[in-house]
This record gives sequence, structure tokens and C-alpha cells, in this order.
Amino acid sequence: MEEVPDTGTSARAERKALEKAKIQQRESERNILRLVGQVLKKPEAERSEEEAAALLLHRDAAEELCRRRSRRDGLRRKQEEVFDDAEVLKGKVQQLAAAVRQASHLVVYTGAGISTAASIPDYRGPNGVWTQLQRGQAVSSSDLSQAEPTLTHMCIRMLHEEKLVKHVVSQNCDGLHLRSGLRRRALSELHGNMFIEVCTSCSPVREYVRLFDVTERTSLHRHATGRSCSCCGAELRDTIVHFGERGSLEQPLNWEGAMEAARRADVILCLGSSLKVLKKYSCLWSMNRPVNKRPKLYIVNLQWTPKDDLAVLKIHGRCDDVMRRLMEELNLQIPAYDRTKDPIFSLAAPLRPEELHSHTRELIAPPSGQDRGSADCGVQMKEGPHVQGGWFGRGYGKGRRKRRKKAA
Repeated sequence: MEEVPDTGTSARAERKALEKAKIQQRESERNILRLVGQVLKKPEAERSEEEAAALLLHRDAAEELCRRRSRRDGLRRKQEEVFDDAEVLKGKVQQLAAAVRQASHLVVYTGAGISTAASIPDYRGPNGVWTQLQRGQAVSSSDLSQAEPTLTHMCIRMLHEEKLVKHVVSQNCDGLHLRSGLRRRALSELHGNMFIEVCTSCSPVREYVRLFDVTERTSLHRHATGRSCSCCGAELRDTIVHFGERGSLEQPLNWEGAMEAARRADVILCLGSSLKVLKKYSCLWSMNRPVNKRPKLYIVNLQWTPKDDLAVLKIHGRCDDVMRRLMEELNLQIPAYDRTKDPIFSLAAPLRPEELHSHTRELIAPPSGQDRGSADCGVQMKEGPHVQGGWFGRGYGKGRRKRRKKAA
């Protein structure tokens, strides 16, 4: 009697053999890439006949490695900081000044680069938050209670007072635009403000401005600050929009103001932003208009941005240096930051007695001699190590893990 083959065993053996063949194939490809990579590192004149023959034999692998190297070099160049020399910078600032004078509706977009002079790290610079995290380094700490509006913040405020700037759209959470004295109706803080917590149960949403960073306990998708509304008792939440989130608060995000400003803009000036996030907000760029009817774009940034090719002018310089020269060209005086006139002290809501120990962040120190009574938002905590805002780097790790899973 003829034996019936065990189909289950044979199918299993075939799958194992196939899997083993795939593993061997991948290992072979890795060895070829390793061999070709070692040969390509050598100058052409120093390669042996066998190595030259290996390159010819594995031409596809050589081309793939060259493409990878080209991509790496391109990414490295985009991360490099470039500085215009003094004469070039002077000429470019003169062009920018002419555009500012002629603009009928100038809108300014700002990024982390305008706050680096206040010792607040940017994101994609050589020592930026994302850059450090990509290298596997710990994010350096920053005591943001010590930060003050920079020269660029004060210049923007003056340009708005002179009616040369109509609206400011900022990605920054540091609250320095508000503290510079810029009117809130002229400001859209798209990613929130670290000094503001809100009650979304109240209608309209009730806002509490504090003299300390309210993001101590918050992170991606977790926005409760641990304090409660003095009116309805509901839990307060921060206003930060983390990487991967979509902001829905009317204030301080003010998306309505940002979109209206973008719709009316004839000139957009981008200061200190990589534009890698802002470019995704199509409503800010009027891309639905014909090219000749879009706002003229001027960019001030040391590194490459994805909007460089669309810009009328790209200025490679530090924001404070460029803005100082711009104000000279416009014959405008730069106001000094005056702590006694910082709006945050008049806007700040005091904590209730039971909330005085609800945070460990340093307070923004009031002007010397000012009565702390109405402005104080809590007792000064014991001095400890300086800390960065709860929004620094939050969401980055999860975003990278998601991308890795998709790639796998």
C-alpha cells in the first residue's frame, strides 16, 4: 500500500527553508555592502585590481551606497549654520527694510530662534532640543523664569506700535511676546503659552495667567495641571500643543487671528524658525492663490528651511543682529525691556491658599520694590536644580517610536 506524504510537515519544512534562504540573502547583501563600502572609502588610485573588479561586479550596491552618502551629506548641509558676511548682510537688510516700508499688511512668523538670546534653547540648531535627543543626549536644563524678552521681541512690539507689523504668529510657548508688551489681539501663540492654564468647563473658557511655568505635571495628551477653577471647581489644563496634537483653544492660540492675518498678508517675515512645522499649516501660506498673488516671503534663519526656494530673500544671520540693523534702516528706536511694565504682573491671577504649594517652579521675580501682594502666585519654593519647561521635548520619543513601528 502506497504511503501518503505528510503535507503538514513538508509545508512547514518549505517555510523554514524559505525563511532561511531570506536570512542568508540579507546577510549576503549586508556583506556585499560592507565590502563595497570599504572599497569606496579608498581613493581610486589606491584600489587594487580585485577591488576595482568588485565594484564593477556589484555596481548596484556601489550606486546605492553613493546615494546614501549623498543623502547624508545633504542632511548635514541643511543642519549647518551659515552666516552672511557683513557687506552682504547690510545689503539684504536694506532690501528687507524697503519691503517693510512698502508692505500694506506685514505678518511676522516667529520660531525658537528669536528666544535663544534669552538662553532658551531652540529645537533644530546645533545644540537644539531635537538635535540633542537625536544624539541620545539629555536635554540641557533651563530656568525659564529668568528669561526676558529679547531685542527681537522688543523690535517686533515697536514695529506693531508703528503699524508696520499687523500680526505676529508664533510657535513659541515661552510667553516672551506677551511679556514684551505686544497686544494680545495682535498675537497668535499657536502652540500655547507656558504661563497660562485654563478651565474648559467654564463658558467662555476661563483663563488663569501665572508667574510660573504651569506645565510641570503635563505632557503629551496629559494636560491637567493639578489646580482647579476658582469658579466651577473643574480641573485646570495647560494650553500647550505638543508634537502630534491639534490645538483647539481659542486663546492663546488665536488661530482665527492667524488665518485672517495670513489671508490679508502681502508680506510674510519669518524669524528664527526652521518652518518644518509651520509649513504643514497650509492656511498660513495662501498656497491656493496663483503664485504671483501670494505674499512675498522673507526668511531670517541660519539654517536651511523648506521654504527657502519660495522666498524673495533669505538672510543668514542671528535674529537680534538682523533686527537691530533693520530698526536702524527704518530709523526707529528699540525700546528696552522694562520689568516694571511687564504685562504678566498685572495679568497674573493669585493662587488660593490651598494651592500655594501646588508647584515647584521658580516664580518670575517682580520688579524690585513692587508689592508682591496682588501679583504673587504662590510662595517662593526652595532653591533646587534648574529645570526646563514641561513642554521641552515632550512627544518626541513617542513620535520616533511610531515612525520606527511603521518602518518595521
